[in-house]
Amino acid sequence: MIAVLSGGVGAARLLRALSIVTEPSKLAAIVNVGDDLVLHGLTICPDLDTIMYTLAGLNNDELGWGLRGETWRVMQELDALGGAAWFQLGDRDLATHLYRSERLSSGATKSAVTRELCERLHVTVRLLPVTNDVIATEFETELGRMSFQEYFVRHHHDVTVTAIDVTGVEQSRPTPEVLHALTEAERIVIAPSNPLISIEPILRVPGVREILRVRRADVVAVSPIIAGEAVKGPASRLLGELGHEVSCIGVVDFYDGLVGTWIIDERDAARADEVRARGLRVVVTTTVMSEGDNAHRLAEAVLQ
Repeated sequence: MIAVLSGGVGAARLLRALSIVTEPSKLAAIVNVGDDLVLHGLTICPDLDTIMYTLAGLNNDELGWGLRGETWRVMQELDALGGAAWFQLGDRDLATHLYRSERLSSGATKSAVTRELCERLHVTVRLLPVTNDVIATEFETELGRMSFQEYFVRHHHDVTVTAIDVTGVEQSRPTPEVLHALTEAERIVIAPSNPLISIEPILRVPGVREILRVRRADVVAVSPIIAGEAVKGPASRLLGELGHEVSCIGVVDFYDGLVGTWIIDERDAARADEVRARGLRVVVTTTVMSEGDNAHRLAEAVLQ
């Protein structure tokens, strides 16, 4: 079994590539739930759904989120009524949130509902919310405190951030399935997701960071920063705003003590010796997964 700490798009692409080169049922994705939200009375889990739709072959590559072939009639009607339509939910996507919310209201856990949804969509990679407890990533910004989706969607992650908090995380517990995956996996992989807002909320769930620290030799991480830039999203901006070096080395230092082997992109090959100087193994390959061959190469590097 391989356990993969996962955020959204970057993790989804890596998991898709891994599921091609190894048996999907051997993969356990431990997924961030810090950016989950309740909107219109519905529980929405963006990272879980992005990964689930991608592995089911239903993702909207044009938008980078949601389902392909979407229509937007409900949001259009909601906007016309004066409702909150800034967080767009497609008509097909709404069915997922309606199902999840109904099951949660009847007493099911987020883990159980995720398993049910994956079965319906024939996704055999095991998607494991890191916790069934409610945690929420929030930002202190130049405009005041914001929820994750207010920062990310409403303000297009275009405001200065001075601090990031994950409320409720100290009281949360990892699920038994997550603990089993982390302790029994042959290898633990940190996907090339945003370190600060996709992976850190997972690590802050009590017990998770400690397991990685103990199992450091078995942990492989893929840098999400290539030549000083993130492939997608605000990772590079956030790292800089919060005082980290915006480079693969900055990410290596962010995960200090948790990772034994680093995979960095070919464009950062000149910095491989800096990684080795920290007592770490390093593999240099392509880490951009927009093309199938490159995704395959990265998946092979992660496995080998």
